[in-house]
Amino acid sequence: MKVVCDSHIPFLKGVLEPYCSVVYAPGNEIDKAMVHDADALIVRTRTKCDAGLLEGSQVRFIATATIGYDHIDTNWCESHGIRWTNAPGCNSWSVQQYIGSLLVSLSRDFGFSFRDRTIGVIGVGNVGSKVARLAALLGFRVLLCDPPRAQREGAGAFIELDDIIKQSDIITLHVPLIFDGPNRTFHLFDETRLASLNSNQMLINSSRGEVVDNDALKKILTEKRICTAALDVWENEPQIDSQLIELLYCATPHIAGYSVDGKATGTTMCVQALGSFFDLPCRNWEVSEVPQSVQPDTFTIDTTGKKPQDVLAEAILYTYNVRQDDAMLRTDVSKFEQLRSKYPVRREFPAFSVRLENDYSGRSTVFLREAGFNICE
Repeated sequence: MKVVCDSHIPFLKGVLEPYCSVVYAPGNEIDKAMVHDADALIVRTRTKCDAGLLEGSQVRFIATATIGYDHIDTNWCESHGIRWTNAPGCNSWSVQQYIGSLLVSLSRDFGFSFRDRTIGVIGVGNVGSKVARLAALLGFRVLLCDPPRAQREGAGAFIELDDIIKQSDIITLHVPLIFDGPNRTFHLFDETRLASLNSNQMLINSSRGEVVDNDALKKILTEKRICTAALDVWENEPQIDSQLIELLYCATPHIAGYSVDGKATGTTMCVQALGSFFDLPCRNWEVSEVPQSVQPDTFTIDTTGKKPQDVLAEAILYTYNVRQDDAMLRTDVSKFEQLRSKYPVRREFPAFSVRLENDYSGRSTVFLREAGFNICE
């Protein structure tokens, strides 16, 4: 059997070769001719799995090593007997780390205290729930908006989108890309909704580029009708708007979920799913060794005179400083794809152990453990 794989999916090469004929190619170069006689695909968001790619092929199974699956025409695949699967939650901890670093950086650069700000989390799935939890640990007042969950579970902890916009100082988006229907998210923040924001508010999008109308965002930023915005995802990737970048507080090349831990989990989920579907021995395979972090994985924080939230903020920035990725993209926008494909090793919180000095009350220990860090005894 033949499997076509995105060559940028890490940890994958050599895994399937004992059982299959494997072809590797960059995701945006996987084409109709390549998949014509393939039985399965393992892809990322750069491969559009629709009739244009799959019509007339013998593909029976598609796995994407990503949470999102809007690059797969699921209706067409299902109607043509093609099973598909994504990797839900695989990089949710990575996005949590990205947003945490961004919130700490915003607090320091704009001079506000976490406890004095309200953050609205729109989309409270695997990613949004973790972001909300970390924001609460930092001290934010957290508001949640998730219409599909509210419909299933009752309003409960959720509030309406327009209300969350009115009440939030920072709005962060964690929704899937849905083009139509009652829960449509395409241009969820269109010109009208963006115009409803005020000059004290901040907008963050690390979900899908098309959730925010980039032209409309550029207009309100130019007119200074919003305090600032940060984007990790863009319309028309990888040909992104360099003028928009100049107006943003933070601009990164779609790497919020790019921790090496998240990648390892995504690859593991894809291989296991393919193994289960075709009844191959790799159904229980998993990535066994993940590269070490660039910085030492054990570090020390002196908690003297610091609130637990401040200690947590310091620990977050030790593991990852989002401003470094921002600087890399601004240096050369044309290297958007290269920055993604050659992204350095970034480890999530559980890969780090923290030695806390003078934490006599033990509160900082509790906060860091809640966030996922290991504590040196």
